[in-house]
Amino acid sequence: MLVLALAASPPTAAEDWPNWRGPARNGTSAETGLISSWSVEGENLIWRQDFTGRSTPVVFDGRVCASGRVGEGITRQELVACFDAETGEKLWEYRFNVYHTSVPWNRVGWGSVTGDPETGYIYHQGVAGWFHCFDSATGEIVWKRPFIEEFGFMEGYGGRTQTALVDEDRLIITFSNTSWGPEGRPLHRIRAFDKRTGEQLWVSQPATSQADKNTQSTPNVMVVDGQRLVVAGNGGGGIYGVQARTGKPVWGFQLSKRGINVSVVTDGDRVYGAHSEENIDEGNMGRVVAIDATGSGDVTQSHEAWRLPIGSGFPSPALHDGILYVADNSANLHAIDAESGEHLWEVNYGRVGKASPVVADGKIYITEVNGRVVIIEPGETGGKILDSELIRTPDGRDAEIYGSVAIAYGRIYFATEEGIYCLGDKDRSFEVAASEPGVLPKEGKPGVNPAHLQIVPADVHLRPGASQQFSVRAYDAKGRRLSRQPEVKWDLDGLKGEISKDGLLTVSSESGSLTGRVTARMTVSTRDSASQLTTGATTSAGDRRDESTILGGARVRVARHLPISEDFEGVEVGARPGYQMAYGARFAVADLDGNKVMAKGPSPVKIHRHITFLGHPEDADYTIQGDVMATKEGRKVGDVGLINSGYTMELLGAYQTLQVRSWQSELRMMQQIDFPFEYGTWYSMKLTVGEQDGKGLIRGKVWPKGEDEPEAWTITVEDPLPIRQGAPGLSGYSPAPIYYDNIKIMSDR
Repeated sequence: MLVLALAASPPTAAEDWPNWRGPARNGTSAETGLISSWSVEGENLIWRQDFTGRSTPVVFDGRVCASGRVGEGITRQELVACFDAETGEKLWEYRFNVYHTSVPWNRVGWGSVTGDPETGYIYHQGVAGWFHCFDSATGEIVWKRPFIEEFGFMEGYGGRTQTALVDEDRLIITFSNTSWGPEGRPLHRIRAFDKRTGEQLWVSQPATSQADKNTQSTPNVMVVDGQRLVVAGNGGGGIYGVQARTGKPVWGFQLSKRGINVSVVTDGDRVYGAHSEENIDEGNMGRVVAIDATGSGDVTQSHEAWRLPIGSGFPSPALHDGILYVADNSANLHAIDAESGEHLWEVNYGRVGKASPVVADGKIYITEVNGRVVIIEPGETGGKILDSELIRTPDGRDAEIYGSVAIAYGRIYFATEEGIYCLGDKDRSFEVAASEPGVLPKEGKPGVNPAHLQIVPADVHLRPGASQQFSVRAYDAKGRRLSRQPEVKWDLDGLKGEISKDGLLTVSSESGSLTGRVTARMTVSTRDSASQLTTGATTSAGDRRDESTILGGARVRVARHLPISEDFEGVEVGARPGYQMAYGARFAVADLDGNKVMAKGPSPVKIHRHITFLGHPEDADYTIQGDVMATKEGRKVGDVGLINSGYTMELLGAYQTLQVRSWQSELRMMQQIDFPFEYGTWYSMKLTVGEQDGKGLIRGKVWPKGEDEPEAWTITVEDPLPIRQGAPGLSGYSPAPIYYDNIKIMSDR
């Protein structure tokens, strides 16, 4: 009777779906009057557009936006596109190259876009580390950042890519990285950026180890005991809560021996998470847990509310009216009492469960990898499948579906390998309306004493002679911002230049490439009072005072103007230049026959291919030259080469060829020629990137070191989709050691 009553009731007002898990980030929608069946032949199918994607769309301001992939062969690219939510008309699309990655073609466009109704912006993280902020109305790029060249973003063949979270004025992004200084160790870190400018606000590294560098757990936000927390699964197998405005770690819960891919759901003081890998305390695989988020420190043993042995590796739970709906890896949907953990029922809806359930209008909408879109009616003792529709590709295959549905304006939107769809009642009027933001508990007023200083921006890349204005913010112990502007003393650590009293850094024009920090120091003095007890010296007036120093800092990397010359003689054996970016642990200076060279040896984890960068992400129109050597140990041989603006040229030891490429797994625009060379012999290598008739022109030379440089280019490649900017670097595959020396980077302008 309840279901009939809901079906007969008039539809509620339409609402947006700006986050891939909905306006409340819990997989639910308040809309009614939604369809219970449809067909690819036309029943309740309002529109369909050609599109290839594996992400979940977002819907707001009357637009549907999604990420995907486009092109064939040499024209393959990643894609972000927006459509008119009513008609399906494509409003705009932006295509961009994929490079410096081993992610295969069918996993491109993994991360979902995130919408921000306040600014009208959408945000997208690409599989190879490019992060874009777009104006959703026009497709204009507001800001973008190459995370692989700025932070040492770690990608991998798995392709799992995180989706951003918008919280207040912050954009929360997580990914694994390795770069320099405190971020030299490979770890999965949480970062906050200014959502309007892209300036980094803070970075947090709550985990102490990393099991997987590719995970896709999207952060969520909650307020617990007056603290606004960002909560997210981590590549180290834990779920962590950190202060949303400062990044300070508050608590951690170790759930799995592998990385967490499930996005958590929060409700009150509870966090719900899941995984399908090996458990830390039992030999079985997978678990669903409820965590009490009121703790601090390691709460693994103390704050687990309940657990169930369900292997859910990718779908995020949906929470509605006290029931947690969890999809497992075998496409069984489980209903669980969220308070007690009692398992209520389960129903099978297919073979492979990757997408997350969405609850709306007394129904559950869920997709299945093998082309199925399923509508389930939940009851007290079971779930009833109302409709299961199969989508096929033109060649007759089941179309892959990895994304979930988005519900907005009385319609259901989703993206597949075969197209992007809009379902709904064709007789229902179309209405655009904003969704009500989720209401979180009040945090209370900020305290009196500052406990944390935040320097903005928290991470910058500069040139010699450049200036950067820094600002400082103060927060109390619970991460609430104080209104009074803090008075600080500025200092430089490891940098050449000066910083003014108001935080303006000017890098010396004589500075070479280096890394360092800008620090701000604040002395806090408080009085003893009934509301604020402190300890310290007694003044002549009898008041007790406590003085302490609070420090805040920002990372600064300076990359010198071209030309650059590096022979590694000024670097200690076992170290590397401090300004070198990405995978630093795999590259180190060695003494080779009395000469210092850069060496890359076999990886202890047997992943031998890595890259590293020596210049600035905005470098362009240059030539890189260096001496390289590959060696052979038994049947193991290395590849060694150079990077210029997203293109790699390598001597491939096993094949005795010279190869130019931009995309490791797909070998887009790849060309190679036979080039027999000797192991244990030094060769000089030169790589330049230009443009001719609108195409990229990539030319390379290789010759024995010490001989005259040949006049003709050894290899020439054209690229119809040119990459015109990017840091110079080194590339190599090292099951046997490989070496580099005498690197020169010269401007072609």
